[in-house]
Amino acid sequence: MATTVCSAAIVGLDARIVDVEADVSRGLPKMFIVGLPDTAIQEAKERVRSGIRNSCFDFPPGVVTVNLAPADIKKEGSGYDLPIAIAILQARGEVHARIDLRDKLFVGELSLDGSIRPVPGVLSMAMAAATNGKKELFVPAANAAEASLVKGVTIYPVKHLGDVVDHLNAGQGMRAYRQRAVVTHADRVGPDLRDVRGQEQVKRALEIAAAGGHNVLMTGPPGSGKTLLARCLPGILPAMSYDESLEVTKIYSVAGQLQRAGIIHERPFRTPHHTTSSVALVGGGSIPQPGEISLAHRGVLFLDEFPEFARIVLESLRQPLEDGVVTVSRAAGSAAFPARFMLVAAQNPCPCGYLYDERRSCTCSPLQILRYHKKISGPLLDRIDIHVQVPRLDYDQLVGQPSGEPSAIVRERVEAARKRQIVRSTVGHTNSEFASREIPRYCQMDEGAEQLLKRAVDQFYLSGRVYHRILKVARTIADLGGAEHLTSEHIAEALQYRPQSPTD
Repeated sequence: MATTVCSAAIVGLDARIVDVEADVSRGLPKMFIVGLPDTAIQEAKERVRSGIRNSCFDFPPGVVTVNLAPADIKKEGSGYDLPIAIAILQARGEVHARIDLRDKLFVGELSLDGSIRPVPGVLSMAMAAATNGKKELFVPAANAAEASLVKGVTIYPVKHLGDVVDHLNAGQGMRAYRQRAVVTHADRVGPDLRDVRGQEQVKRALEIAAAGGHNVLMTGPPGSGKTLLARCLPGILPAMSYDESLEVTKIYSVAGQLQRAGIIHERPFRTPHHTTSSVALVGGGSIPQPGEISLAHRGVLFLDEFPEFARIVLESLRQPLEDGVVTVSRAAGSAAFPARFMLVAAQNPCPCGYLYDERRSCTCSPLQILRYHKKISGPLLDRIDIHVQVPRLDYDQLVGQPSGEPSAIVRERVEAARKRQIVRSTVGHTNSEFASREIPRYCQMDEGAEQLLKRAVDQFYLSGRVYHRILKVARTIADLGGAEHLTSEHIAEALQYRPQSPTD
């Protein structure tokens, strides 16, 4: 007798329905799993056999064949243990044959004692279940809150294989998971801008970056506060909308990095080490998985010691910074992952860190300094909107009282600027996401601003990309001030955040 139980396979960030078919026939005891399974699924044979027996059920004698259809999709992970066990038990007769399991979806890893362990990607599977008309979803109890974010599907939290069989046979027994996770905005954690002494110009640059979603490069000697300033940035970013939170939660769920049940409501802040590979940053693997830039989606990707990253790693950022999405192609298939993040980078002015320092002399040769700066290409620098110097603090600033506004006050201005951008854009884009064709409509300048920008383009030989990015930054500065049109003051401040040396 052949039986069919529904499960799901993760493909990129989405899930596809997989039919788990089981057939029991006469012959020497043997179990086969076919349908492009990976090693973890092949090892399910022993987990399923022990889990069934330790749940007080009889494992079928003879030949057990399990097929995962469609067979052209690579299957991976341990989430197929539960549907395989249910399909075998129905073929054995432990689950009534008259019960139609096609409107239900099962996922979970089986322990040897029959208990169910959590698996990654449950949120995507719940979305696939709702899209494909599945009425009930049986997931590990630890994944129930995550699955409950999707409406239209009844969620059953599973703790043990025996509980599922009893529920299916009796039609009751397990309670549906009723709690629906909502976005809650807890108090922000992390450094506050008011705790940073001095550096008022850098704080202003970070406020502009947060308001428009712009990329930032901070340059300064060691110990000037670059890392601390970067860690203050999440505290002034606006709260995520429900759709953004759901999108970020989905990425972390597929990556297996969802640390707690429910939805993620804090913007990501990722800080990969400078020895990170391009695969770890962009994503990849035999079956494509999201990398650091996708885990930073709708948040901040902070790259400290920017020139110390391998050049091939840095160059892999160029396409995601432009498109907000990264496509990873492998032999097993290709996947597109969202990558709409703010790049915040920090670097020293030279290898020793004391170039242009008034109190300490630089020990680097001109060739070393040239090689250090050549590690970052001009096209990549073009994609960074705001370049700001972080000077060394003197003694009076170090021992003085913290100055400036707290992050909460700055965040209010940032949120007000973001609201203006959402109203202005038909698709709710931030200023940094404007396409080139949208800039003339949204970045209208008065005569003084136009003349100033024209002189800057002619004098510094600015590229078309830099020209557009200056306008986007100026638009954000105007939004922070509540101005409708760009003036020469807005353009002048935006030009101030371009590199001091002409690399354009």
